[in-house]
Amino acid sequence: MRAFTAAAVQIAPVPGPLSPEVVRKNLDKCVDFTRRCVADTGAELVVLPETATTGFTPDCSTEDLWDLVSELPGPVVDPIRAVARDLGIHICVGTYERGPERGVVYNSSVLIDPQGEVLGIYRKTHPFWSEHVEHGGWVTPGDTVAVCDTDLGRLGMIICFDGDYPELSRIQAVQGAEVILRPSALLRSADVWELTSRARAYDNHVFVVGANATGIDPAGVLYFGNSHIVTPIGHIVAKAASHEGWVSALLDPAEGLRSLTPGSNIKQGFDHLRDRNLDLIRKHREDLERPAESPFEH
Repeated sequence: MRAFTAAAVQIAPVPGPLSPEVVRKNLDKCVDFTRRCVADTGAELVVLPETATTGFTPDCSTEDLWDLVSELPGPVVDPIRAVARDLGIHICVGTYERGPERGVVYNSSVLIDPQGEVLGIYRKTHPFWSEHVEHGGWVTPGDTVAVCDTDLGRLGMIICFDGDYPELSRIQAVQGAEVILRPSALLRSADVWELTSRARAYDNHVFVVGANATGIDPAGVLYFGNSHIVTPIGHIVAKAASHEGWVSALLDPAEGLRSLTPGSNIKQGFDHLRDRNLDLIRKHREDLERPAESPFEH
């Protein structure tokens, strides 16, 4: 990994009901904010929110949502690919993705390189309960991990509620991810949003760039923004408010684990990846894989 400036852009979805015109306007907004952000910050990596092309809660049938989006790569991200190529930057954007059959929809994150090529596609493996198709929602979960080699470093992708699950980010860190990108449309508290990004950064000694939606989606659900950038010692170095805009920070691997606490002269000596007790993990592998019920009643 080399030092580079990353930015998290937070935008509000265009008011619904969803239509091809609304999707086009959302794409135009993504492009406009990306251009303005890069002009202001010089960012080489821009992260946009989860489902930025539609808004999170579609307020339409899964079949209609399938019709409104596309396969990946495809038209639903082509304008983002064009602006990445034009600006010579990397962009990570969240969008719903058309699955192999009408009615199968994935909540996906796409990483685009400075040539406008799609480097990786990640399909949310832990859909929030309200979006999960098994609970009457519209999203079919994915089943793969995405870590991509770039000239910036190795970038991993998670989406929103994925950040509640330490195992996913740990797998990416073990696969060499140095920065984890977290497009989000978080529906819970700002405390949970911050807590989980800081925990995943600290657990794995990676940078986390979290871009959270703001405004109101097609179903009238409100989002609070607070996009942020977190260092490998769990320190937030950039944090947005609730209005549309962006935050940026220099991600410098030479500084990432230099000190135990921000600004301290005390060296960071331990390493959560290097110091794992692998014998203990192997001993309890079956426990880690065993389905478990919550100890609390719902």
